[in-house]
Amino acid sequence: MSLNLEDGANAVLEELKRQQKEGLESIYLEQETLDELRAALGSRVVAIPTPENPTAKPIAKPHGEKIRGEASFLSTPPVVNLMEGSKESRTSQLREQVLACPACNANLNPGAKVVFGVGDLNSEIFFCGEAPGADEEMAGEPFVGPAGKLLDKVIATMGLSREKVYIGNVMNWRPRHQQAFGNRPPTDEEMQFCMPYLKAQIEIVEPKVIVALGRIATNGLMQPDPNLKMGDLRGKWSEFGEGPVMITYHPSYLLHNTSNLAKRRVWEDLLMVMERLEMSISKKQRAFFL
Repeated sequence: MSLNLEDGANAVLEELKRQQKEGLESIYLEQETLDELRAALGSRVVAIPTPENPTAKPIAKPHGEKIRGEASFLSTPPVVNLMEGSKESRTSQLREQVLACPACNANLNPGAKVVFGVGDLNSEIFFCGEAPGADEEMAGEPFVGPAGKLLDKVIATMGLSREKVYIGNVMNWRPRHQQAFGNRPPTDEEMQFCMPYLKAQIEIVEPKVIVALGRIATNGLMQPDPNLKMGDLRGKWSEFGEGPVMITYHPSYLLHNTSNLAKRRVWEDLLMVMERLEMSISKKQRAFFL
């Protein structure tokens, strides 16, 4: 007896649920496997777990139907008119607009907060992530969960600190979904709505380099060829507006793929950032994860 695509997907999900009850906490899939799944499922699936977003849940989406939990009350993207003044005063104005945004607040999960960027407004580096997770929406701050703690360690390895860089997201709220746990990747519409807020933060900070963390952040910033794998995109310079962008894996990728090879790939990307900024790099730093 053969299974159709929907029955097959449901069978896989039931098996994963069974293994979860038996104590399985995570599963790692090679990028090539994920690409084959995407090719097989096509547009009928809007979320497939990836190394950068390992808790995403597959959601069946017949053509033309709305994703379960997809954002509501999204009008045209907001207009941001930054006033003249210091970086601090302009950031304060922008933060007030974002935190009071009706659409952002309408799409919050119960008890959650709108998330705005944090860090040094004079930083040369702007780390850009995807959407807030459960820890971030409770704190109202990006990258405070396990992936954020790892990002802090990576930044420290560069010879910097969280307070000396700027960290933001392509989204200002955690996308709703109807699963018991995990995260849903934001839709293009959701990212496009929040994009003026991200652009305004970049305009204020004026970083010399943006580091795009993961596929979703890369999609939000640059909308690359969807046929390109993350392995094809990372480690190469791109542009957002007139500013250079380095694409690398999301820190959560390293939480689920702990090999030195994976760590080295991310570190090589950041070494290129450090070289571009003419930062001091020791022999020890150059040899990390080899």
